[in-house]
Amino acid sequence: MRVLVTGGAGFIGSHYVRQVLTGAYPALRDAEVVVLDKLTYAGNEANLAPVAADPRLRFVRGDICDTALVAEVTAGVDLVVHFAAESHVDRSILGAADFVLTNVLGTQNLLQAALAAGVGKFVHVSTDEVYGSIEHGSWTEEQVLEPNSPYSASKASSDLVARSFFRTHGLPVCITRCSNNYGPYQFPEKVIPLFVTNLLDGRKVPLYGDGLNVRDWLHVDDHCHGIQLVADGGRPGEIYNIGGGTELTNRALTEKLLAAVGAGWDSVEPVEDRKGHDRRYSVDITKITEELGYAPRVSFEDGLAATVAWYTDNRAWWEPLAERAALKK
Repeated sequence: MRVLVTGGAGFIGSHYVRQVLTGAYPALRDAEVVVLDKLTYAGNEANLAPVAADPRLRFVRGDICDTALVAEVTAGVDLVVHFAAESHVDRSILGAADFVLTNVLGTQNLLQAALAAGVGKFVHVSTDEVYGSIEHGSWTEEQVLEPNSPYSASKASSDLVARSFFRTHGLPVCITRCSNNYGPYQFPEKVIPLFVTNLLDGRKVPLYGDGLNVRDWLHVDDHCHGIQLVADGGRPGEIYNIGGGTELTNRALTEKLLAAVGAGWDSVEPVEDRKGHDRRYSVDITKITEELGYAPRVSFEDGLAATVAWYTDNRAWWEPLAERAALKK
């Protein structure tokens, strides 16, 4: 069994790779893993350090838009798990070109190679942001896509391309759409690691608008577990929502993070709201629960405490990243 993991040096992809190589997923216990990662600012080989010596791991630095390289690494692969993406909303607002190039054209290139190689399963990892914003209730997988940021629009586009390869060519593609992830090794531009690292350094944290935007929080381990359930038993051509079951306003999340590091509300700096800021996300996970037996296993309280502890104990990992990306103001 050979698995190609794109974006496998990123936050979620590296967690999946570490889980595979440490025996967390029985179907992949003896699998060889090929990681393809461009190592852009958010990709980091250090994320794979715990499994770097495993002889079943092959790391390839490269771009999913590189047709020849993608064809080479896809040959002989049984399963593709496609994490690679430009994924930060704020960066997409400043400039959308890289998001369209990587998320749409890169995905198409990978799908084409998988089709040519006769890959047995292709799991395309997407996001709940493709649905837009929902005031009440939760999205099922049948919801019309109404993305509101350049990032989410590029991911919605890639979802449609992936779906088309199943409908047109019969490539066994499944699409997963997750809610907001958190956990160790997350690049410190996302809200939880940004707030934790700033607070640990005695810096202020930026709270958008009125702070009442709502997100559902999903621990990275639960997300990767859900992805593997889809890889093992998801029906080709189907979409599966993966959620964590903990909805919080950004203000409530901020309060929890302040408490976790012993800081007060004077550490919060209100800032102008993000352009096109979606008010609320919420996914219905009935389908993956009933079909594949998924349920989130990490409580938000335990997961958040462990995440804060990890960043507290791993300054050597995040300080160079924060400085290089000029995230500290």
